Amino acid sequence: MSLRETFARYSARFDPVSDPRVRRLLIAEVVVVLLVTFGLSGLYAVLDLVSAMLAPADLGDQTAALNVSRSTQSWLDLAYQALGVLRLTAWALLPLVLLAHTGVGARAVGLVRDRPWRQVRWGLALTAVIGIPGLALYLGAVAAGVNLQVSASGLTETWWRPIVLVLAAAGNGAAEEILVVGYLLVRLRQIGVPPAVALIGTAVLRGSYHLYQGFGGGVGNLAMGIVFALWWMRTRRLWPLILAHTLLDVFAFLGYALLAPHVAWL
Repeated sequence: MSLRETFARYSARFDPVSDPRVRRLLIAEVVVVLLVTFGLSGLYAVLDLVSAMLAPADLGDQTAALNVSRSTQSWLDLAYQALGVLRLTAWALLPLVLLAHTGVGARAVGLVRDRPWRQVRWGLALTAVIGIPGLALYLGAVAAGVNLQVSASGLTETWWRPIVLVLAAAGNGAAEEILVVGYLLVRLRQIGVPPAVALIGTAVLRGSYHLYQGFGGGVGNLAMGIVFALWWMRTRRLWPLILAHTLLDVFAFLGYALLAPHVAWL
């Protein structure tokens, strides 16, 4: 299927809103949603990157830590981590609630249960398509000094660490794909944004809130955003994207926790 056919299929599914008042409300809704979720994260990430560039050490010698411990008390740290997962869950549910109020159900954004095993297979395929080049890009960017070293798990060794890392991965996958792909592409179409602009806009947003990792993280996630948005425009299936994103983060989080003490390149 050509890019033109993909855009035509996407455009045919949702009609732009004709009422100017409703369109203004939708624009305001999108702005507010982004400012309390990934849009604000993107602004923070830009500042983090600027701060890292101004530091005495090269980018490749600095570390961006994910899933860090928040307390030396195990039970309190667990509570902090649980709140982080809860926040991601809320970010995933918020767009579904807002869409439902305007008559757009979960099925319309791609949360359908038909042919589940086929969706699983596509999710696994997307994991490989994104994960293998993504790892190569990360290592190359760190070696070139344009990316920070990413510490994917800063949690101390506890019995609940693997559970929290898997839940965090699932939360990231659901929140990002439902909001940045499903919700945003629907709303941008309803507002009247051209398909190509919507595609690039969602990809740039995804890249922006990963800039805390450096330029490699931003470019890699921008590419991932283009692939995922095109997939959704063609198929209107969201579960494969959520599964792929979750698996990528599970491999990153758990893989780092298990391998970092034993290998020098992580």
